[in-house]
Amino acid sequence: MTRTELSDAPPPSPGGPRTDGGRQALSHGLKQRHLSMIALGGVIGAGLFVGSGAGIAAAGPSIVLAYAASGLLVMLVMRMLGEMSAANPASGSFSVHAERALGPWAGFTAGWIYWTLLCVAIATEATAAADIATKWMPGTEGWMWVALFMALFCVTNLVAVRNFGEAEFWFAALKIFAITAFLLLGAIAVAGLLPGVDAPGTANLTGEGGFLPAGGDGLVVGLLASVFAYGGLETVTIAAAESEDPVRGVAKAVRTAMWRIAVFYVGSMLVIVTLIPWNDKSVVAGPYAAVLDHIGIPAAAQVMNIVVMVALLSAMNANIYGASRMAFSLIARGQGPGFLGKVSASGVPRPAVVASSVFGFIAVLLNFWWPDTVFQWLLNTVGAATLVVWGFIALSQLVTRRRLEREAPERLVVRMWGFPVLTVVALLGILAVFVLMLRESDTRTQLAFTGCLTVVLIATGLARQKALPSGRERTAGGDGPDGAKAHEGKPGDAKPGESAD
Repeated sequence: MTRTELSDAPPPSPGGPRTDGGRQALSHGLKQRHLSMIALGGVIGAGLFVGSGAGIAAAGPSIVLAYAASGLLVMLVMRMLGEMSAANPASGSFSVHAERALGPWAGFTAGWIYWTLLCVAIATEATAAADIATKWMPGTEGWMWVALFMALFCVTNLVAVRNFGEAEFWFAALKIFAITAFLLLGAIAVAGLLPGVDAPGTANLTGEGGFLPAGGDGLVVGLLASVFAYGGLETVTIAAAESEDPVRGVAKAVRTAMWRIAVFYVGSMLVIVTLIPWNDKSVVAGPYAAVLDHIGIPAAAQVMNIVVMVALLSAMNANIYGASRMAFSLIARGQGPGFLGKVSASGVPRPAVVASSVFGFIAVLLNFWWPDTVFQWLLNTVGAATLVVWGFIALSQLVTRRRLEREAPERLVVRMWGFPVLTVVALLGILAVFVLMLRESDTRTQLAFTGCLTVVLIATGLARQKALPSGRERTAGGDGPDGAKAHEGKPGDAKPGESAD
């Protein structure tokens, strides 16, 4: 293992980013508390607050099982990613790991498909937030709000990363407080301890068609909805590369985020389907607000709408950050247009930030032309890209773990449980979700779009790899766009947590 394999960017120097080989480095201004909140903020967005209603309507009370099953899969994926990222913190995260483990074509494919996913997600979050804003201010148009949100967060991400981290910290803190309060109030209501609210018992879980009102088909639809609701946890491993202590930071953030997300998602679903009938029309419109209205919390439903707005804007902010850093990493490894790889004096890849925001601004026009259909269209466009990324993570971890055990076992700060059995189980789980997607017409369309995109990226990546001069099929962190050569070293010569040149 070479020293340059440990990172896709030069290490920080005292006093801030430095230039290595003519290329400016990213800053290291994120603190541990920022990382922890980014891990939660990136995932608590439209998938939970907006998308869960449709999942409940399809699966009924069995949505709890759907979220639990997909949550277990996500925990395995995050553990694998945490293992690799703690051993090798890099702004390219799984793209860097895939390149090192499987080859440049894999890093190219995983990185650019994730960048595409985040760019579409940015537009999706902005569109959902605009929908809420227009309900608050009926005289306004959705495209105006999308333009405003995009401009606001594009500018936010153009400033120092510490400011981004601070903003995301408070965004996520509000969301976590709101969900925690929701779970506590819900538990009290379920127990019959809330004045004026009778304990529901199991009436809503077993009535209205039973626990599986739509049978296995409904459970499958709910499972697919829940899988994609978890997307976004990967952002913390991208942000770790810009933290003060990447190894410790990513290890702690991954460990805490996994069980907290499981509690928030599965716990929320259990509270909702226990307190109100799954087929209540208000559940589809907004399950959280519906529960608060049901238990008689004054003005709580409107407060929940504010929380949903904050959640959407927070996830949007985190996605712009994640997309820009992924683009920067790819460009730093020579897998993108070099002019986007420039970094400001404050350590921010501003051209990459702007490029990653472009599709969100395009969504302004989409909202203007097709305001009633654009949100669903964007969701379909995202498709199964998250699953493709998870597949690359699992395959990369299979190779990387054995390499680390052989060459640098001291870097295994975070270890995947039950390796290699649970890694294979996760891979089979991902394949199973792909098969289930083929059963449903809507998800089949998503799968087709994602499949075409993946094939194009793989073909492009392989062509680029083949075009490399003999002997230059390097691993991540090698020759950058500035032509700086990789500095060879002995296995394990870099200390844990030390970035490489």
